[in-house]
Amino acid sequence: PFFSLLWLSQVKIEKEKVYIRASKQALQTQRRTKVMAKCISVSNYHVGSTNILIVGAGAAGLVCAETLRQEGFSDRIVMCTMDRHLPYDRPKLSKSLDSQPEQIALRPKEFFLTYDIEVLTETQVVTVDVKNKKAIFKDGFKMEYNKLLLAPGNTPKTLSCKGKDVENVFTIRTPEDANRIGKLARGRNAVVVGAAFLGMEVAAYLNDKAHSVSVVELEETPFRKFLGEKVGRALMKMFENNGIKFYMQTEVSELRAQEGKLKEVILKSGKVVRADVCVVGIGAVPATGFLKQSGINMDARGFIPVNKMMQTNIPGVFAAGDAVTFPLALRGNKKVNIPHWQMAHIHGRVAAQNMLAQEAEISTVPCLWTAMFGKSIRYTGYGDGFDDVIIQGDLDELKFVAFYTKSDEVIAVASMNYDPIVSKVAEVLASGRTIRKRDVETGDMSWLTGKGY
Repeated sequence: PFFSLLWLSQVKIEKEKVYIRASKQALQTQRRTKVMAKCISVSNYHVGSTNILIVGAGAAGLVCAETLRQEGFSDRIVMCTMDRHLPYDRPKLSKSLDSQPEQIALRPKEFFLTYDIEVLTETQVVTVDVKNKKAIFKDGFKMEYNKLLLAPGNTPKTLSCKGKDVENVFTIRTPEDANRIGKLARGRNAVVVGAAFLGMEVAAYLNDKAHSVSVVELEETPFRKFLGEKVGRALMKMFENNGIKFYMQTEVSELRAQEGKLKEVILKSGKVVRADVCVVGIGAVPATGFLKQSGINMDARGFIPVNKMMQTNIPGVFAAGDAVTFPLALRGNKKVNIPHWQMAHIHGRVAAQNMLAQEAEISTVPCLWTAMFGKSIRYTGYGDGFDDVIIQGDLDELKFVAFYTKSDEVIAVASMNYDPIVSKVAEVLASGRTIRKRDVETGDMSWLTGKGY
């Protein structure tokens, strides 16, 4: 919301303070929009024909549609989603399981009507005929398109152990999933499988609502692959201090039921954990199975590779969001998959600009944040393959900055209670400068902030 104010106001910076001049109405409006076009030719279209078809209604799909309208595009736009709701903020589900669709809607219903963005809910594309530019839906309906954006997101992985189909075992994909978990866990025993972002956010949310919360994880510490062992251990301690029990370096061997409903989680270590509800957060796979025979390139894992303009190998077909790999400028244009909220927005915007032949290229520095027990973690860069972590500050006090390095280069940074270090690092990385390991080993941050830290 802060950044969208910049569209509507005058901004000046004096002595490191930002002053914004805006109308009271602009400040009071919770959702802001640029001036946008409407569709002027929808009556010319047959029901089974559109200029732009967007498969998926997450952040990438919606930002693509909005950007097209902001850039003056006045032809037909159709979005389709398997979800029953208009686009909503999916990452909020694991942070707040009682979220209602209307509370986390990215735009109100009126917005879609005003700007002629059609959303087909509970519809599934089963194949794409790129030769004839048609999408075929599960019910047999066919829609012709001129340009296509594929933004189907991903599908949560499920457990494959004995008893995997017992009642009250969930992944989180929809508000209905989240709400049901929240309701069932109240005053009961909850087990979370997986100690990455989704699992840890769910555990933190359930902590003061469930009777007990246990986390099962294959690694030694939570977030190990993403934040490293030291930071993971400090966060694990914070969770343990709040009463959450961890079962590390093990996995689920069986889900045991009583009268069809979950009663116990049996671990490979032999431990039996009481459980009335189980939440599975062990990662996800791209929801691209429907493209297998389409001629649209996919890699061995099912991701759709795109170029810097979010184009696939098929002219007029673009892809964005969690299901793509794209060239990351700050890692020498290595093709990467970054399933972050901020990245999905950028993908959608760049795809829209290139649908309009504006020749935009993606060059953004990845950023993300999460909050647990009132503590916020901020992160920027791309830390995959880091070989060392340099910590400044105090891990025990949860006031630190962690620099992730590969050889002698800083490739990512995470912090808690150490603002504005992450945004400063993002600025440096965006400028194309390389941060060396030796720059961060001394603890002197003056090279970054322009003065002693």
